[in-house]
Amino acid sequence: MPQEDRVNDFVIKLANVNGTGSASANSLLMKAIFRMGVPVSGKNFFPSNIQGLPTWYEIRVSEAGHLARSGRVDVMVAMNAQTYVQDLHDVSPGGTLIYDSTWPRDKLLSRPDIQILGVPLARMCNERFKSARTRILMKNMAYVGALVALLDLDRSVVEQLVQETFAKKASAVGANLEAIELGYRYARETFDCPLPTRVEPRNATAGKIMIDGNTATALGCVYAGATVGAWYPITPSTSVMDAFKSFCERFRTDPQTGERRYCVIQAEDELAAIGIVLGATWNGARAFTPTSGPGLSLMSEFLGFAYFAELPAVVVDVQRVGPSTGMPTRTQQADILSAAYASHGDTKHVLLFPAHPRECFELAVAAFDLADRLQTPVILLSDLDLGMNDWMCDELEWDPAYRPDRGKVLDAAELEAAQAFHRYLDVDGDGIPYRTLPGVHPKGAYFVRGSGHNRYGTYTEDAREYQEVVDRLRRKWGTAAELVPQPVIRTHPKTDGWGIVAAGSSDPAVLEAVDRLADKGIYVDYCRIRAFPFGRQVERFLETHERVFVVEQNRDAQLKALLTLETDCPKERLEAVLHYGGLPVDAGLVVEAVERAREQGVAA
Repeated sequence: MPQEDRVNDFVIKLANVNGTGSASANSLLMKAIFRMGVPVSGKNFFPSNIQGLPTWYEIRVSEAGHLARSGRVDVMVAMNAQTYVQDLHDVSPGGTLIYDSTWPRDKLLSRPDIQILGVPLARMCNERFKSARTRILMKNMAYVGALVALLDLDRSVVEQLVQETFAKKASAVGANLEAIELGYRYARETFDCPLPTRVEPRNATAGKIMIDGNTATALGCVYAGATVGAWYPITPSTSVMDAFKSFCERFRTDPQTGERRYCVIQAEDELAAIGIVLGATWNGARAFTPTSGPGLSLMSEFLGFAYFAELPAVVVDVQRVGPSTGMPTRTQQADILSAAYASHGDTKHVLLFPAHPRECFELAVAAFDLADRLQTPVILLSDLDLGMNDWMCDELEWDPAYRPDRGKVLDAAELEAAQAFHRYLDVDGDGIPYRTLPGVHPKGAYFVRGSGHNRYGTYTEDAREYQEVVDRLRRKWGTAAELVPQPVIRTHPKTDGWGIVAAGSSDPAVLEAVDRLADKGIYVDYCRIRAFPFGRQVERFLETHERVFVVEQNRDAQLKALLTLETDCPKERLEAVLHYGGLPVDAGLVVEAVERAREQGVAA
């Protein structure tokens, strides 16, 4: 079958066995394309066990800058015999499959509509390298070499990346370069190179970086001034704390004395972790804890305590597939409702929804400011796709004039000048009381109260006094709606009066879908929610669109439910577009949903 010309617009999928060291090779491939100036994204689909099960790495090359999954596979590198049949099936018509031809392949396992290329990767590496482990590792670099030839990648860029990747292990550089040469030479001598599917250099990645969301989140915590991190390890959030600790060792360790000016505590469980955070924030530190769905459940009671006692805290929830322990290495957006109303009683929490690593950085900083300003927990809702995969995004920027917003904290001089201080008194009418830090002045507060209290902080079970406090907390919620990041709204001049709402890592798929729909003559507006409470702009978007598609990655339409509960939008105006299999959402799902609704409308 003739190969389709797909210059700078294709997907490479690499099927490996978990634990065979393929991560370095796959990451190197993606970075090489990025350095050639072509937009790219990489997604790692890996099992939750340590070694042995199938793993896939998917690289999307898109000169148009589309970063979501495309649903296509144009080049498959099938290195796992156990998944060969599935991998063969997944290749799009007109695509190419590359396999290790050291071992015979069943003639029945073939397809006439794709090109199948055999490269004797194991045989070449067995003949060249002595160590059994080296032979396994170098097979990965050998297929990199074959792809350099077949996709017309810049060899000098690849070789430079090898030098950088193994800079701390110089002895590995030579072996990796030799393996790349083996694959490259075989492909050049055996096949017509390059393929019609190939990379041509561009200049479309200037000002961009490659980074994962968890690293960007950790950096945001550092820049926000966080000095205390407490956590219990849980996939996929553990790398947030790993990166935070690494940044702190670099930036918060006195170079002269070696004194550490930060505190990282691995607690015995998530309940203890959030307790440590609340103790630290009460004492005036900026503190946070990263976790995932099961950890958030354990933290719920303390989150309710912090809401009612009015203690700032930041929780980073990197969502994964549930329910319960679910599939811990797959992605989902299924903690929305549990995060919004964590704990019991009349409790609501501020949520922030980053959509790309740059926003992970920016909203992490905003989370600490909001937590202090509002004196309440703020939950940053990321997910595994955003947190653990490599994303291309704009360079991170920082305003050196930034100063943390610590909110209404009275210092010693202000307390000395005050006639009296009452912890839960709403002086300004915005629902936010003043607070003090322990030990600052005798007039200040030395305790917090999570049990029933009145506006003076005195214990009470009086109905009127209790209701006065919870009504003030509702006023504070109204203030929060004005302070949180506003949505990003994209309107089309030819709008059909239909809109799409989404949040977080669904954004790239929706952006691509909106463009694809416009190419078909269907014009929809788009509102990307960045925070809960939703605020007036979200309300306005819902009011002005006769039909709104809510795109989200869970089974039960949790974002739609939250919109129904917390806005005046009629329920029948909202239509859920759901994706919840554990893989990142693709644009095709959104396009099909809108087209189907349009066809039904025309038919009616």
